[in-house]
Amino acid sequence: MEQYTYDVQMFKETFEYEFTYLNGFLRNVHRFAHKPAMTCTSTDRTWTYAELNQDVNRLAHALLEDGVGKSDVVMYQLLNSAEFVFSFLAPQKIGAINSPINFRLSPGETAYIIDDSKPVVFIYDAEIKETAEQALAMANHQPSRVVMVDMTGEEKAPEGQVTFEDYVQNQSVEDPDITHPMHIYDENTRLYTSGTTGMPKGVPLNNINDILSAHDVAMHFPLTPTDKTMNMSPWFHRGGLHSGGPNPTLYVGGEIVILRNFHPKTCLKYVEKYGLTFLIGAPPMLKMLYEQQKKHPVDLSKLKGIVTMGAPLGREECINYQETLTPNIYNGYGTTEAFWNTFLRPYDLPEMAGSAGRACTDDDVAVVKIYPDRKADPDDVVARDNQEVGEVIVRAPGKTAYAYVNKEEESRRVFHKGWIYIGDLATWDENEFVTIVGRKNDMIVSSGENIHPVQVEEILNEHPKVQESVLVSVPDELRGESTVAYIIKADPSLTTEELNRYCAEHPMLADYKKPRYYRFIDDLPYTATGKKKHFEVRKMAVEDQEAGLFEK
Repeated sequence: MEQYTYDVQMFKETFEYEFTYLNGFLRNVHRFAHKPAMTCTSTDRTWTYAELNQDVNRLAHALLEDGVGKSDVVMYQLLNSAEFVFSFLAPQKIGAINSPINFRLSPGETAYIIDDSKPVVFIYDAEIKETAEQALAMANHQPSRVVMVDMTGEEKAPEGQVTFEDYVQNQSVEDPDITHPMHIYDENTRLYTSGTTGMPKGVPLNNINDILSAHDVAMHFPLTPTDKTMNMSPWFHRGGLHSGGPNPTLYVGGEIVILRNFHPKTCLKYVEKYGLTFLIGAPPMLKMLYEQQKKHPVDLSKLKGIVTMGAPLGREECINYQETLTPNIYNGYGTTEAFWNTFLRPYDLPEMAGSAGRACTDDDVAVVKIYPDRKADPDDVVARDNQEVGEVIVRAPGKTAYAYVNKEEESRRVFHKGWIYIGDLATWDENEFVTIVGRKNDMIVSSGENIHPVQVEEILNEHPKVQESVLVSVPDELRGESTVAYIIKADPSLTTEELNRYCAEHPMLADYKKPRYYRFIDDLPYTATGKKKHFEVRKMAVEDQEAGLFEK
């Protein structure tokens, strides 16, 4: 039995039942009772912390009436909205698990997740009513209660369902009488991965994970009770919920401003109208904000910073954003499993643009060697020379539960010796700045040479007539694989001849890495977290090759 130098009993009892995300929110309910907690831009309504707590309680009591209890799952498929926030907080009041899922999923993917988590209550947005109904019809598991959230007040709930407004009507606004609804190790939030390599995986987060993710944001922005944040991306993923979304902002006592749909002109207007201090979003959003601000500038003087994640920022892009939007640009890199784990601060930019930064304050990051038959141990690292490529691994014990739901084998594959083996390929330098070069399963082997798509894409994107690019492979009898670059033009006059000449003359692009083929397209597929879906482009490339659509 563990021996201590002092009596730890009261500390254990207090810490294990009091150090919960819910209690952090409730502290703000009484100390910031009349301070704005949330503003909806669609309705221009603001909730104080006291008012928000009352609406959360209405939902919590409705869930209790439906028999939702300890460790039951409440799943919600919602666009950014007040009801999303209610659904995030109310299950925690009664010891249940809140589980937001992507509203852009297909009916089949949604049905898969419903069967995986077996929610007792399923809440969905009327805007995706058709998808939700198809998913429920396809799923084997049927939730006991299905609730439809309708922003317009005009939609009727399908038979057997109820609108959110009717569901919470006449419910108590008082806190549920549950003394200790959760323990620090209880699953609090369940997210689902973007599914870039297969079906989405359930990622359990406990109270410590949720709290220390909020602490991480408070440290790195830094985020304070005086801040007003607007996450421009959907909240259902880690970067949406935990980076300036409901999780950290409501934990520190700030105000979240809800953006239902992203539009650059609207976002900039809201910065001025609401006095926003932080914007959060994927790099493509920053590019659109930059272009809008150049054409139609608004007052951004209250903006303390813009935080982005999901992809690296190029040096020229970074300089442009710092000059036109705010000097304080941040870039985080991480996973659904462990939030962000490396970070670029404003003082790192633009010098270290293109890299993913170095480890966050409480995390460790390493780049380890790759073996065909086994994992490298955490200390088996590649050279810190920014040349040798290895696999990124991260250790973030405060922000991950080191497991997937219902996937023991996958958990063993990804989580090893306290580290997360992400599957991303990278180099690092003597100061441990990490540069991502691709995914292990995206790596292209052509004539025995390894080609990392991200390296080539960054060079292509530097061309003034290229807006965006993706490099993938297609079968080649001679080489095994050949490369094809899918290009979105920034200038309609761009030709393959120009690109071939540009690549041939570029000092950082070896001959074997140059694209052998090109295909000009209008848009590219992205995950909800702003990452390019190489696997989807690869499938498209095989079909395009057979149809003879490539240019040389």
